[in-house]
Amino acid sequence: MNYEKICEEVCLLAKEVGLFLKNEISRIKATDVESKGLHDFVTYVDKNSEKKIITKLSEILPKAGFIAEEKTVTNTSDKYNWIVDPLDGTTNFIHGVPCYSISIALMHENKVVLGVVYEINLDECFYAWENSKAFLNEKEIKVSDKNKISDALLATGFPYYDYSDLERYIELFIYFLKNSHGIRRLGSAAVDLAYVACGRFEGFFEYGLNPWDVAAGAFIVQQAGGNNYDFRGSDNFIFGKEIVASNSGIAEEFAGIVKSVFFK
Repeated sequence: MNYEKICEEVCLLAKEVGLFLKNEISRIKATDVESKGLHDFVTYVDKNSEKKIITKLSEILPKAGFIAEEKTVTNTSDKYNWIVDPLDGTTNFIHGVPCYSISIALMHENKVVLGVVYEINLDECFYAWENSKAFLNEKEIKVSDKNKISDALLATGFPYYDYSDLERYIELFIYFLKNSHGIRRLGSAAVDLAYVACGRFEGFFEYGLNPWDVAAGAFIVQQAGGNNYDFRGSDNFIFGKEIVASNSGIAEEFAGIVKSVFFK
């Protein structure tokens, strides 16, 4: 399997669909917004974006299955599955806030082998494939070399429907607020992870996430020299609904602090 060639095709697809998204932002109306749950929104743009992506991915790998956010298809495969978020940052999108992305990963059995995150507004395409380095618009990227939380700029996402761990999350938030260079919340987990991969952020943590939010970005972090864990410090971060991602320098300290707060 030529993952490099497939990755090139996926990058082109992400940019093509990204142009569709950018063109639609001026056309979307309040009546186009549907609610999937508490603070969880979807529009015709998300759905059409997913259909466009799935149509093309089905041509690239005809026998692959899909784990897709809007569930426009639900067939999965024992061998290859695409993990697709057609618009990560829908709330930003419907409010006209310029940070949203397309996230596409390819999983072979239980292992991610390719990831693409396209941040549409800055025209930044982050990508990697199995055994490759990580790239941003054809230039190699690496995680930062900071080795202390006190020197780190961190990112997170606020829970918007699952408040079961909110008290511990706030405790963690306060700790990092006081003991780092600061915390940012962009509204797209895929972009947060891509920014860890290229060294803009030293680390990212969030709970209440889905595979399509993190699969591509976490893989790019890994290929850029970084680390990914769940809140227990294990490797169930794609399907476990929580992730701690960072450069290698702060990984042990960062993961240890998260674990100590959530599992006292």
